[in-house]
Amino acid sequence: MNTIGRLLKISIYGESHGAEVGVLVDGVPAGIALKETDFEEDLLRRKAGRLGTTKRLEADTINIKSGVFNGYTTGGAILLSFENHNQNSKDYSNLVDHPRPSHADFVANVKYDGYQDYRGGGTFSGRLTLGLVAAGVIAKKIISTISFSTEIINLGGTTDKNEFENVLTKALEAGDSVGGIVEIKAKGAEIGLGEPYFDSLESTISHLLFAVGGVKGVSFGTGFEGVNLTGKSFNDVILRADGTTKSNHSGGINGGISNGNDIVVKVFVKPTSSIFMPQATYSFKSQRVEELKIDGRHDTAIILRTCPVLEACVAIALADAYLIRKSYKKQKG
Repeated sequence: MNTIGRLLKISIYGESHGAEVGVLVDGVPAGIALKETDFEEDLLRRKAGRLGTTKRLEADTINIKSGVFNGYTTGGAILLSFENHNQNSKDYSNLVDHPRPSHADFVANVKYDGYQDYRGGGTFSGRLTLGLVAAGVIAKKIISTISFSTEIINLGGTTDKNEFENVLTKALEAGDSVGGIVEIKAKGAEIGLGEPYFDSLESTISHLLFAVGGVKGVSFGTGFEGVNLTGKSFNDVILRADGTTKSNHSGGINGGISNGNDIVVKVFVKPTSSIFMPQATYSFKSQRVEELKIDGRHDTAIILRTCPVLEACVAIALADAYLIRKSYKKQKG
């Protein structure tokens, strides 16, 4: 549903054109310093305004409504909200009868019997990822010894960052969109995070990542490229007693448990579904394939704004795993 986590639980809420979006974060230990300005850096990384991003500009001002007192977390649930102000009041009702290809319009209409909020994508809008970013800021405070580095390593099929702007410009001129691959590295994770079988570290990280709209592939370490290697060349030989390995093909995880090396995750984000180029697709109103032209304000490459979102997902999973491991240690005395 809209809630995930075992000890660190997050619940997102809101719609693209509703009054607000936000997140409820429960299970945060008391005594962590937290204020509104702590969220600014990651929220700014997600913000629109750059080449290839939407023209919908929101203030994204965070409101801490509960769980913080005198600048510190209280141990209670933390409610964080963001007001929506810059909604476009155009009618989206035509997309119910003439759904956008590869978007949630069609499946949402069937699943919710037509009661869904279809304005701007409703609950399927990327607007809701604000809550994930905010929860990620808190998660990173819980696991403060872990540092993150996140970057786009492939855009539109090219790995040459000098060509990224050209890729975006061509897509914009064509009224089309592009996707790419984001790489997240988490350095400093202790050995032992992850609870096999079904709460293995790969499982919990992937679960959160696949909740983000547009994510269609997740791999760890060398990932699918490992098909070209043999066991001897893929194996990460242990060099020291602290678990340091010669290579890191497994991406810092063995048997679903962190091994102390950098956790490396690659995420494929598909090209934005909403494009300005006309498309021939089925209309339920006319009961035949017709041309669809989509208006509105869309990202040419949603991947440009997903780095802090995907990083937050990894941080949330690691923070939950850390709290679980910490609770086990307490039980053992």
